[in-house]
Amino acid sequence: MKVRWTTAAEQGRDGIVNHIATNNPRAALKMDRLFRDAAAKLAEFPKMGKSGKIPGTREVIPHENYRIVYEIDEDTVWILTLIHTARQWPPLE
Repeated sequence: MKVRWTTAAEQGRDGIVNHIATNNPRAALKMDRLFRDAAAKLAEFPKMGKSGKIPGTREVIPHENYRIVYEIDEDTVWILTLIHTARQWPPLE
């Protein structure tokens, strides 16, 4: 399967990594690698995450503080968001 990050997910990932990098560039690189590796595993094991809080989605926790929310669409895993676990998910409307 292919793994694709939505624009929103990429922006979230960049924001997290940039925030961490302000204090610890090495930790930011490590965290980004962790996110990348977790997403890459989804290509081979797309159902490894648990059912998500939003119907049709799945979730995987690559680090105790971060959640990757994704959906499977035929031969593509779409990363929908990368969010800190302390944040409200799903967001209130």
